[in-house]
Amino acid sequence: MTAIAFFSILVAIIIFIKNRILHKRIQELNAINKLLTIENENHMTTVQSLQEEMNKLTQIKTVSEIAASISHEVRNPLTVTRGFTQLLRDGSLSDEQRNQYIRLSLEELDRAERIIGDYLTFAKPSIENEEVLHLDKEIKYIVQVIKPYATLNDITVEVNMEDCQYTILGEKQKLHQSLLNIVKNGIEAMERKGKISIELKKYNDLAQLIIEDNGKGMSKEQINKIGTPYFSTKEKGTGLGTMVAFNIIKAMQGDYTIESQIGKGTSFCITFPLVE
Repeated sequence: MTAIAFFSILVAIIIFIKNRILHKRIQELNAINKLLTIENENHMTTVQSLQEEMNKLTQIKTVSEIAASISHEVRNPLTVTRGFTQLLRDGSLSDEQRNQYIRLSLEELDRAERIIGDYLTFAKPSIENEEVLHLDKEIKYIVQVIKPYATLNDITVEVNMEDCQYTILGEKQKLHQSLLNIVKNGIEAMERKGKISIELKKYNDLAQLIIEDNGKGMSKEQINKIGTPYFSTKEKGTGLGTMVAFNIIKAMQGDYTIESQIGKGTSFCITFPLVE
């Protein structure tokens, strides 16, 4: 056997051995990869289960917080009403005093009813009687309703709407409830001689509604908390009204953003998808 032939056979043997080693290594890597894949799938399933559990716990915690707050907030008007009812037993009361106590008692009971109603709306924010709404017409209605309250507080309401059809899907009464709450909060955030502006325009395939006031404004921390259970910038506010307003917007497939500066005012930008 020549040296060349021997060398060729040796090279072939080396290549064969290397291929066998490489093939075995590939098999080992495939086996490791399979194990890693299974482990990753198990890990993802575990993470998903933990996330679902965390979501449930968060929901339970939120409901518990709201339930505790509801109990506290409803107790206040009921305590006041109980006090006035006890005073009505006094036979020496004049008709004027008696009527005043009855009126105040009814007002407190109405407040308790509103708190409970807000809680029920929060618990069930779904849109039940969906219909096509002309947002421009609904805004005109909102302005008509809120103007007397604004005038009473010496607040100017400015409206600017582009000449366009703004048809959206939603429930009329709940839309009114949501927008009236936001506009009313804006009015109450301002001193006298303040101004609140309502602008409606089209942005791509969205109806964009901007409600802006020049009131006291909010800090970043307050903006992050607004719409959460029982946070309010008002001294006697419960926060439920704003939370319900935001939930209604979401239930109508809408969205909102908030911008605010202390001492300059707050702007709510609300968008709804347009429909034909």
